[in-house]
Amino acid sequence: MAGIAWDIRELPDGLSFKVKVQPRASRSRITGIADGALKLALTSPPVDGEANEACIAFLAKAFHIPLRQVSILSGQKGRNKILKITGLSKEAVLNAVADLTNNG
Repeated sequence: MAGIAWDIRELPDGLSFKVKVQPRASRSRITGIADGALKLALTSPPVDGEANEACIAFLAKAFHIPLRQVSILSGQKGRNKILKITGLSKEAVLNAVADLTNNG
């Protein structure tokens, strides 16, 4: 992830970062970093919060943390979101995303 401009902010109780979601993708995966946001393709449609639930579930699984440690701070009704995670260091998040984008 060196050289990639992904804006992860450290909060008193966790980390926040931007996510750009592409719903109805052929498979759920991290597709890269663009404009300071993590790009995330999800198979779920953007209907009745399904894509939001899929976003939280995907990232919780990717970071090996419980669902309750991932939340959407803003953007519940759009593709551009700000998420918050707790219980992980910035380095752990960067390493997990690097592994997923290289292997995934």
